[in-house]
Amino acid sequence: MADARPAVEPEAANPADREDWRGLLVEMIRARHWSTRLFNLQRQGRIGTTAPIDGEEAAVVGSAAAMDPATDWAVPQYREPVGLGRFGDAVLLHTLLYHSGHPDAGGYPADVRVFPTQISIAAQIPHAVGLAWGMRLREEPGVVLCYFGDGATSEGDFYEAANLAGVVRAPVILLCVNNGWAISTPVREQTAAGSVAAKAVAVGIAGERVDGNDVLAVRAATAAARRRAAAGEGPTLIEAVTYRMGPHTTADDPTRYVPAEELESWRARDPIAGFRRHLEEAGAWDADRQRAAEEEADRRFDAALAAAEATPLRTDCFIDSAYAWPTPELERQRRTIQDAATGEGR
Repeated sequence: MADARPAVEPEAANPADREDWRGLLVEMIRARHWSTRLFNLQRQGRIGTTAPIDGEEAAVVGSAAAMDPATDWAVPQYREPVGLGRFGDAVLLHTLLYHSGHPDAGGYPADVRVFPTQISIAAQIPHAVGLAWGMRLREEPGVVLCYFGDGATSEGDFYEAANLAGVVRAPVILLCVNNGWAISTPVREQTAAGSVAAKAVAVGIAGERVDGNDVLAVRAATAAARRRAAAGEGPTLIEAVTYRMGPHTTADDPTRYVPAEELESWRARDPIAGFRRHLEEAGAWDADRQRAAEEEADRRFDAALAAAEATPLRTDCFIDSAYAWPTPELERQRRTIQDAATGEGR
């Protein structure tokens, strides 16, 4: 893993390859741009804590590119949503609502197959496995792609969910974005397993370790896992090895624990810069395309921010997203809230 350039050689590029590669690079540029815009908004005091994606764009965008948004689900944690543009602009809008503390953040449109952002480490993995198992029982098409970090693989939720996924052959892809650090704990101090992918052996599922800075390699590994899951061959644990080039969150100071030389060695393997060089050498990218991609990313972010800030605050909206149908008790609470808002019942 000496360079972030993908394995495909520029000389092999044909027009279809170049268009495909440009699309992946544009998605990666968007992810970093949107993450940087969120970071800046937090520093301005306009939103709450965020977790920058810097360095992990190839792992997130590459895996999402292997999915079909019409049938497949993405279950992120908190760092990945800016890289899920493939699933529609509603993901960015609801990410902004989440970081603004808006109670509508979890109310995704029914046709957007993405779970909302959640903060508890590994807590989304049992949900993803349950979703996939339910899809299999209902004979619904599609698979579930669940994201988590290396720190999550030290949690009980990971082992319990992975074990169940293997037993029921759930159509789920467990994608560990191994960025080297669980906040300030290096991965070498988390496990003696040698790799995260090796943990697949314990639960009897397929496991694969891939260069998480190679967007094409990540997409290929995820596509293979998706084919296995869709064919009823069960789940796959993918470990995408990459590096977190920024803070864990905007509340973190990585200079207190990340060795400067280690960070610099990974900055030299920046997945976006490496892929961009690859496309430039193939004659598929230039400064004009770079500028256009950045401007388009800014326009989409500005539109999502304006929509988020204009979203009305419904004090009872949490009732609509708690259950498929509100319980009588929740309806009673809704009436209480509405009466309080109108001054009735005093």
